Amino acid sequence: MTPLAHAIEEIRLHGVRLHRLTMDQAVATVAEFLQAGGAHHVVTADTSAVVMAQHDHELREIIERAALVTPDSFGVTWAARRLGHPLPERVTGVDLMARLCAHCATSGHRIYLLGAAPGVAEAAAERLCARFPGLRVVGTHHGYFQPEEEEGIIAEIAASGADLLFVAFGIPRQEKWIARHLERLGVRVAIGVGGSLDVFSGRVQRAPRWVQRANLEWLDRLLRNPRKISKVKTLPVLVWLTLAAMLRGTEGARHRGR
Repeated sequence: MTPLAHAIEEIRLHGVRLHRLTMDQAVATVAEFLQAGGAHHVVTADTSAVVMAQHDHELREIIERAALVTPDSFGVTWAARRLGHPLPERVTGVDLMARLCAHCATSGHRIYLLGAAPGVAEAAAERLCARFPGLRVVGTHHGYFQPEEEEGIIAEIAASGADLLFVAFGIPRQEKWIARHLERLGVRVAIGVGGSLDVFSGRVQRAPRWVQRANLEWLDRLLRNPRKISKVKTLPVLVWLTLAAMLRGTEGARHRGR
């Protein structure tokens, strides 16, 4: 792992590892990963990831081994603050992806987009290249492939010369897929970005800035798409876990320096 990554502090939120960092630090760390050898898994851990990891031991172990774990939701930052270990800001998958595409447009690193419905990754690639002149998208593939197609997709990514892979399958499928295949993908960094391709393709509109600043983006997503209710329902679970830890006088969040 790079020296910059080693310098980033960690906390444990209900036993789940998170890095305590700003968006600028996250971008700088991934930029170092892109320059370094080896393959790095970056997890953007939102409320649903923390809650799922309470009983999904495979997901928790993947988060434990990841090169970088960013706090990707209001629920995570709220819980960490309530438990005495405030995080400087949210580092969401969609915002991190935009910042990294801007970086790659100037650094020359190549990206591959995997996930979402047929046609979405291609539309996202077109719009991202228009937004960030110089960005090189060397491949795309939708996420609705059959198991027998998986080996071909892995080979395609490895042959593409991509440095950075964005995987949009949703939590926890994207994290488990990356962890299972990381060493064969030929990329230096792989990041799960949930519904980000839908946003960048223009298929889904992100909440207005004032809604994001008010930490109500989760509510906006639910109102736009009621099918998101299963994910939104993890927020009260995290609140309950946090309040229970406070009542017990135990630390649901624990700081650890690196």
